[in-house]
Amino acid sequence: MSNPQQLSYSKEHEWLSAADGGASTVGITEHAANALGDVVFVQLPEVGAQVTAGESCGELESTKSVSELYSPVSGEITEINQDVVDDPSLVNSEPFAGGWLFKVRVAEQPADLLTADEYTAYIAG
Repeated sequence: MSNPQQLSYSKEHEWLSAADGGASTVGITEHAANALGDVVFVQLPEVGAQVTAGESCGELESTKSVSELYSPVSGEITEINQDVVDDPSLVNSEPFAGGWLFKVRVAEQPADLLTADEYTAYIAG
């Protein structure tokens, strides 16, 4: 699967949608989901929590390891995906759709987010 062109990407392998109704959606990329292996547990930030770009805001546990979840932007969490908490395998099966993780009202977007083509080059290099 190719990385959707309409999304932005972080070097920590999260994707970010453009703001929809004031909030942007965040998930991990297919590349990250494949590297993790089967995700069995997801810990997400609480609604109302403040997150900071590049800082840990949750965890993803797989059959291989536990990985930190980083926020690609700074802002306030407006929604979490309860479906992925209840069924963590969605992170692997639908990383760009049903496996999204949380929505954030963006206060500050860092300048180092990548386009889809830049991210593809980053993971290839």
